[in-house]
Amino acid sequence: MFCLGVSGGLDKICENARELSNTFLHEGAAVLVRDGCVIAAVEEERLNRIKHSNKFPSRSIQCCLAAAGIQLSDVDRIAFHATKAHCNAMLEGQFGSQPDVSIPLDAKLLMLSLLALELGTEVDPSRVSFVSHHQAHAVSAFAMSGFEQSLILAIDGGGDFRSGLLALGSGTEVAQLATFPENNSLGLFYLETIRYLGYGLFDEYKVIGLAPYGDPAPHREVFEQFYELLDNGGYRVYLDRIGPTLLRSIQVRRKGMPFTQQHRDVSASLQEALERIVFHVLRHHREATGMKRLCLAGGVAHNCTMNGKLLYSGLFEDIFVQPAAHDAGCALGAALMMSNELGRPAPRERLQEVYWGPDLGSKRAVGRELNAWAGHLDVERSDDVAGRAAEWMANGAVIGWVQGRSEFGPRALGNRSILADPRPAANKDRINAMVKKREGYRPFAPSVLEEDASEFFDLPDSTREFPFMNFVVRVRDAKQSVLGAVTHVDGTARLQTVSHKTNPAYWEVIHEFKKRTGIPALLSTSFNNDAEPIVDSVVDAITTFLTTELDGLVVGPFLVKKRAATLEDWTALAVSLPPYARLHRVRVYTAPDRQETVYEIRTGHSSRDRVRISQDVFDLLMLIEGEAVLGDLLDTTTFDQARREALLKELRGLWEQRRLRLHPSHAARAHQDCDQMLEKA
Repeated sequence: MFCLGVSGGLDKICENARELSNTFLHEGAAVLVRDGCVIAAVEEERLNRIKHSNKFPSRSIQCCLAAAGIQLSDVDRIAFHATKAHCNAMLEGQFGSQPDVSIPLDAKLLMLSLLALELGTEVDPSRVSFVSHHQAHAVSAFAMSGFEQSLILAIDGGGDFRSGLLALGSGTEVAQLATFPENNSLGLFYLETIRYLGYGLFDEYKVIGLAPYGDPAPHREVFEQFYELLDNGGYRVYLDRIGPTLLRSIQVRRKGMPFTQQHRDVSASLQEALERIVFHVLRHHREATGMKRLCLAGGVAHNCTMNGKLLYSGLFEDIFVQPAAHDAGCALGAALMMSNELGRPAPRERLQEVYWGPDLGSKRAVGRELNAWAGHLDVERSDDVAGRAAEWMANGAVIGWVQGRSEFGPRALGNRSILADPRPAANKDRINAMVKKREGYRPFAPSVLEEDASEFFDLPDSTREFPFMNFVVRVRDAKQSVLGAVTHVDGTARLQTVSHKTNPAYWEVIHEFKKRTGIPALLSTSFNNDAEPIVDSVVDAITTFLTTELDGLVVGPFLVKKRAATLEDWTALAVSLPPYARLHRVRVYTAPDRQETVYEIRTGHSSRDRVRISQDVFDLLMLIEGEAVLGDLLDTTTFDQARREALLKELRGLWEQRRLRLHPSHAARAHQDCDQMLEKA
């Protein structure tokens, strides 16, 4: 029996409707379960390449169906991650006053029409359900925890006009204890504060990383004005006080400005306030219910520092954090809710791995994709990629590592990762600058062999396995200088333990590094730059490899290095616009009495989603129908060599920002396939 869970928005990738302010329209995903067991799961952002995609997850659905070898008609139930009443209210608020909008204002009708349009299949309305957002969060955690009973806390920014719930899990059922209104949102409490630190939605994790550099004491009394702890584990946050008070109390940081110690201290105060509220809630309900185990879900559950402090506190004997705790995880919860309703509950087993995404494909397919970039890549097939990769890293290389099926959730866990030697502290600054292009304080995580973890980390007695990077733990004093690139300023690290059973390929490369260096760990971070989601496909990996300063790439059994590509190699590539990009030519005022024509590529609605381009690039891109070979496009112009090179440089810069695509042309691929067939003949 198949059940499909869906999260995200209700419009197509090529549509450019105004963004809804409510949080239920981001982090699209699809999860397919069979008889309560996950068959496939993938976030839409990994496939459409839009970070935190709020589009209908049609590609994710197709990917999940393909993994199971079934059609949509074979799915018994489809569940959306919010109630129908909530979705209808959002649609009416967005489009109700727009008589020219032709979409139905009924969420179920809209979803049925999208399924038919995007997947070519009419779906029986009785097979489509809408579920409670936070109930889906709660089920996604409890059903995967392996617990027979536990307390469950699901907290986020908002959904279904609430910001969280407390529940009791028992057997296969989740019973609600209490809900938190949206105006009491801990997610919004965090978000509203970080706006005054130069950050916004989806930047919360950056402030979590900044907090250890600060001292909460200078602003503790200020933050105590923003919340109140009530009897019986209750609390209240005063979101309307945050802005006016911080404007009077601190120097507001604008995006791009340097951080002062004051900003670091505010980050520390915010983190302390959040932890104090959560501990207050959980202490009461731990005592009131007698529950010794805890499940966490919702976006706030990605606060690994808070999770680590809960673990060390001893308040609970065991804690399970759903690895895709954000809204994509609601697709998992929705699918499991339907499966349970149909009499096929999830097995009562602890989740060990989340390698549920698309597979790389056959070795032949991977090799064909790499060879299509022959002018840009040197490719070598090896029977010992783990040993060779470990040798690279022991000699100072930073590499991309791509194997098997991709991870579900926001963490790269060894199948779509950037890896490096965890010892030199300089590696943190180097990778932040050359790949991530982000703030230098931002930490990286250690991936360590499970059997060696306790030698390097001071782990709580109750827990020895940390497969999902969900907890910040203490690095042993004697090992902090040894793990200089992954030990945070406060002597902690966001740990992943790696098991040979769940990921033998990743275990092997760490083991090979240990054989060469004596260190059973690697620096690990997600394989992406600052402009894109984590890579998923071979094409994604090649693109990121060629647009960053990574030293090497390992994809399946192939070792890859960069070649010094010629101008002819670059002009042999095809250029195209991704489906989410649009070209604009507009008149703007550049002075009170002067207008100019400017040219832009827009990938969203806000000013940060716009980039200015030259008229030459604009005119060139306007000629494209689908894709075009860059050299052929340039031949239509009368540009001299210098102008052609300047145009190519601009196009490559836009490619690095993911505003357009450069790739081998369909014709070149077809020619390559033909050559391979002739060789075989």
